[in-house]
Amino acid sequence: MSLSRRDFLSTSAGMAAAATLCPVGSLQAAAEKRSNSPNERLGVAVVGVRGRGRSHIAGYLNLDDAEVLYVCDPDEHFGLMRQEQVAAKQKRAPKFIEDFRKVLDDPAVDCISVATPNHWHALVSILAMQAGKDVYVEKPVSHNVWEGRQIVNAARSLGRICQAGTQSRSSPSLHEAVRWVHDGNLGAIKYALGTCYKARWNIGKSDTPLVIPKSLNYDLWCGPAAMVDLYRPAKNSTGGYNPHYDWHWDLNTGNGDMGNQGIHQMDIARWFLGENALSPRAFSIGGRLGYDDAGNTPNTQIVYHAYPKAPLIFETRGLPRNKELLQKQPHYENADMDNYRGARIGVIVQCERGHVVIPNYTSAKAFDNDGNEVKAWSGGGDHFANFLDGVKSRDHHDLNGDILEGHLSSGLCHTGLISHVVGRKAPRKEIVDAVADDALLTDSFDRMAQHLEANGVDIESPTLTLGEWITMNPQAETIPGNAAASAALTRVYRKGYEVPAIDA
Repeated sequence: MSLSRRDFLSTSAGMAAAATLCPVGSLQAAAEKRSNSPNERLGVAVVGVRGRGRSHIAGYLNLDDAEVLYVCDPDEHFGLMRQEQVAAKQKRAPKFIEDFRKVLDDPAVDCISVATPNHWHALVSILAMQAGKDVYVEKPVSHNVWEGRQIVNAARSLGRICQAGTQSRSSPSLHEAVRWVHDGNLGAIKYALGTCYKARWNIGKSDTPLVIPKSLNYDLWCGPAAMVDLYRPAKNSTGGYNPHYDWHWDLNTGNGDMGNQGIHQMDIARWFLGENALSPRAFSIGGRLGYDDAGNTPNTQIVYHAYPKAPLIFETRGLPRNKELLQKQPHYENADMDNYRGARIGVIVQCERGHVVIPNYTSAKAFDNDGNEVKAWSGGGDHFANFLDGVKSRDHHDLNGDILEGHLSSGLCHTGLISHVVGRKAPRKEIVDAVADDALLTDSFDRMAQHLEANGVDIESPTLTLGEWITMNPQAETIPGNAAASAALTRVYRKGYEVPAIDA
């Protein structure tokens, strides 16, 4: 079967860019393999196989047109475990490789599926695409704004297929709900409000550095991030051994819960708003409150994105409904969290003649201004299958969660966090005065203050961080005139793990 013009151009671009990384013979073999029947099974290497990576593996094992050829992880313990599990479910056992870069010259690998910690997402994705592979990359697609744009540039310039792991985009019910709202059935959108009220417990802290397990190549695990000692207990907040999972609450490797769980709801909110760029202004109020631990990302936060047509407000809460529940940690659950207008981990889209509640990834309900339900949608889709469909068609428009969409929604999480990082602690009265001219911000802050009071957190003294207003050039994705905020758009990379700059 001959190559189509699109296949030829995309393959040629990938081959040219990857020539310095892969032998010519391997690249030619890879091009020939991808020119075969679109019904042929696609070879997948899953990179990062502990938590979300396990879901990636299950997703591909459920598809007839995919085969997991490699499991890659710097922790041999988890890598060998997943190798054994996959071997029991598919005819051919995958190979375990500690360093994913060693699989990039294998022409049998069509796709790299990235489920590493956030700080590795960009580098894995870009190296994979430079090697002629297509990529599925978990949310947030990047650790910072600049990285996300480099992934987009790589996908477009190399003609690669790159899907972001925002699986709500493959939900037919949400597509229908978005279309229904955009058709004006409830009038113009007034605002969208995302909620991430999810139980996040005290992760503890230690006076002595964590002893890294012998099974873990810590240098490789750190990769682009600073290689530092971790002052956390040997067991993390989910019961596993550190450094796994609690990296989310460390700015060196993670992006807090807004960039972990909340990116899904941020993406849904931006989707309903129909905004296709970062917001021109962003603002944060928040902090890590209710306990003293080794984390440094907010567990309580309001982020306000001032889009001109309608703002996007995002609220993160990791503490439960009250201090009695907080004292039960780590045993309080999501059922013990606040619920705002039907959304605990969800989105409210307020329109002129009613609102829509999106309480999860696969359903939505519309109500009029009298509270009567007027429309409902339900049903999810298969995001991994959609990725493979895009790989076969060679058209990124066939992707439900194209990398550009993932970058923009991830970027909103990052700019909200930037406002927090460059902010300063302020007393309640100063924060009240700062938001007094905006009714939505005032309402969000009043509810945050009530939530913190219920958890026994005193905010009358300088406890909460009052962020700076971040004024952005959305097209250039720069923050003119603010050196500290501009520096936070990227990071200092460790030698040997630099994320490459990719021309658009």
